[in-house]
Amino acid sequence: MKWLVAGALALGTATAASAAPYTPKGTCGAFPKVDVAVPAGYCMALVADNTRGLRFPRRIVELAPNRFWIIDMGNWEPRQGRLLEMTLNEGAADPAERVRINTLASKLDRPLALVIGPDGKAYIGEAGRIWRTATTGPVVQEVVVDDLPSDGAHPLKEIAFGPNGRLFINVGSASDACRDDGGRQPAPCPEVEGAKPRAAVYEAVLGDGSPALKSLRPYATGLRNSVALAWVGGTLLQGENSIDYPEATQPPEELNVLHDGSRHGWPYCVGDRVPARGYEKANLCRNTEAPLQGWPAHAAPLQLLAVPAGNPSPWAGQVLVAWHGHRPTGQRVMAMKVDAKGMPAGRPVEVVGGWAASTDVRPKGAPTGLTVDRGGRLWIVEDRNKTVMLVQRESKQP
Repeated sequence: MKWLVAGALALGTATAASAAPYTPKGTCGAFPKVDVAVPAGYCMALVADNTRGLRFPRRIVELAPNRFWIIDMGNWEPRQGRLLEMTLNEGAADPAERVRINTLASKLDRPLALVIGPDGKAYIGEAGRIWRTATTGPVVQEVVVDDLPSDGAHPLKEIAFGPNGRLFINVGSASDACRDDGGRQPAPCPEVEGAKPRAAVYEAVLGDGSPALKSLRPYATGLRNSVALAWVGGTLLQGENSIDYPEATQPPEELNVLHDGSRHGWPYCVGDRVPARGYEKANLCRNTEAPLQGWPAHAAPLQLLAVPAGNPSPWAGQVLVAWHGHRPTGQRVMAMKVDAKGMPAGRPVEVVGGWAASTDVRPKGAPTGLTVDRGGRLWIVEDRNKTVMLVQRESKQP
């Protein structure tokens, strides 16, 4: 794809990057069509890739028709992240002019979270802080939560707004399984102890004025890494990225329901309160919460997205899940029906799959971020493949 320079904040030129490893065939609406399994009557389009300057995109939200913000983490090094704006002109005669991507903020520290708050502002979660900005005019970084732990294995911050505007923040564990430098696993694990535990979801109460943060406290603990987090109805759901066993089938990932004071077992337990390796004799699982569902091992849930009930998509009123894992259980997007309270009413069902690598066709899928726009179209960003993808209804041929 030819690169379109978009003003002083344009991301780069086509000569500076090679295209993502998809081989499109035909069209899907205004964009090139790629061969990935989607529901009957739908197609998947490649909207943007690294020729448009994408490096490691991880979240996407729609602000208005044809206007999206994207979090691009850059890589895992500090301060390589950016907040991007993508605008569309799908009717443009020149395909190169159908997508424009500008940089709104740069040098962000391993950003992940990107949500629109109840005040209409965008909230961005960097490794050590949360800030907000209006979505029109210049980006002004108003920090609302600062000095969050940003070291260790799981520094990324996902956020979700709950009742009364309360903000819930992932503070992931610093390690995989609470092993110290000597390989020992202490009991109790110091990461989940004290007034400021890791491996937890925190509740923040925000207000106007400065400082915006009125209170911050642990809400639920024993959660290794809650980068899949969403309030659905009256329920706070969490997709747990479990301890990394070498086996392909163990341990299961989890879907958990969090509530005030709940303890979910990391690092002592995996799955349905099964003692984790290294803690078999510790007897520390009895008073922890069992997961609501077990999901396939290594599926790596990286986002939960509640689709509004009034949306014109087939997933209205459901929860979408990005399974990012590089093993066969990952590389897909799942949908889950929920009841009026936000409790899952069934097992996840595949929406996007068939995303294993195929030479000269497609790379292995790497979905990290999802949104469903006002028209009911499903947008997906992939970090490893540096893409923005679109799942939409196929146009009927005359």
